[in-house]
Amino acid sequence: MILMEKIELLAPAGNLEKLKVAFQYGASACYIGGKEFSLRANATNFSLDEIREAASIAHEWGKKIYVTVNIVFHNEDVDGLISYLKELEKACVDAIIVSDPFIISLVKENNINLEIHMSTQASTLNYESVNFWKENGVSRVVLGRELHRDEIKEIIDKTGMEIETFVHGAMCSSYSGRCVLSNYFTNRDANRGGCAQVCRWTFDMYDFNKKRIESDTEFTMSTKDLSLIGEIAKMIEIGISSLKIEGRMRSNYYIATVVSTYRHAIDDYYNGTLDDDKLAYYKKVLNRVANRDSEEQFFSTFPKVNGQYFLGRQEVSNQDFLGIVMDYDKTNKIVTITERNFFKKGDVVEIFGPKTEVITFVVPDIYNADGNIVDAARHPEEIIRFKLDFEVCKDDIMRVKI
Repeated sequence: MILMEKIELLAPAGNLEKLKVAFQYGASACYIGGKEFSLRANATNFSLDEIREAASIAHEWGKKIYVTVNIVFHNEDVDGLISYLKELEKACVDAIIVSDPFIISLVKENNINLEIHMSTQASTLNYESVNFWKENGVSRVVLGRELHRDEIKEIIDKTGMEIETFVHGAMCSSYSGRCVLSNYFTNRDANRGGCAQVCRWTFDMYDFNKKRIESDTEFTMSTKDLSLIGEIAKMIEIGISSLKIEGRMRSNYYIATVVSTYRHAIDDYYNGTLDDDKLAYYKKVLNRVANRDSEEQFFSTFPKVNGQYFLGRQEVSNQDFLGIVMDYDKTNKIVTITERNFFKKGDVVEIFGPKTEVITFVVPDIYNADGNIVDAARHPEEIIRFKLDFEVCKDDIMRVKI
């Protein structure tokens, strides 16, 4: 089989620090949101100066940067849009991601040189729609998450279009944000960046006579997350151009772990070394970093009961992230760590990083910043040191053994 250019791995970045983490751990490109016109209003997001810096960093590292301009616009949202798009052009971003079709004509009419990607918010699910966007100047379509792999392949075969699909992260209980629950319950518009995730709330149940059903378990209607690590080979082989990870509001640790895992799986595929044992390990890593269960959702078969939370769920905060390497003293073989979560002498842990393969070891004697032995690292952001016989790099991550 003749392989085309390696598939793009597209990562989220909620700020400049997360952008750098995503690139360091193997993302080919990042998508970011500005302070305005972006659907993740609760993320830190990027000022125009930061967008310019992000584009500069991306291009210096041979990466790409895409900016979301993907709210559904009301009249009052249009003010300032043209000048904003012109600033994105000046910043040399590689593309904008839009959902409201009027932006396509707005870019053309004002001679703004910006590549346009159609957002998943447009819920594009068929080849006729993809051809429509293609004829109107869109260079890439981010398909809705609600498609089977055979449907995706048919779209690619019948359009020849660049196709981006989600590979990992949260799912929407509705069709990609086409939901009014947030507006109704909280007056926060899901399609203008304010989703309150009402679908993840718990609800009382009532019978047909409007009598509350007494139960120890509250009703939920939240979908489980998406994870297609086991389908990497098929996603590449049907001709998808870009694999998108959801999560602009996720932590640095989450971004590093998920991006690194998919980076290794993609590289293994192209190197001919991706096998069942590696996939089982990658699934284990991804399951550990998540706080919700995940399923393949629509890609392999129509989701059944296991794809949804109906009767309660637990979202446990992840405690695997133990620390970040600040420095390694090669002469004395001492590592300095900024602690994130509790660990103690004798724990079996791992360190990994962009240039450091996963290495497992047992925590030896731990010293605090004053050079005193402590029985455990208990305080987030505490500076601790211990002996380490192998070399590690600044910003490598220490975690619980997977």
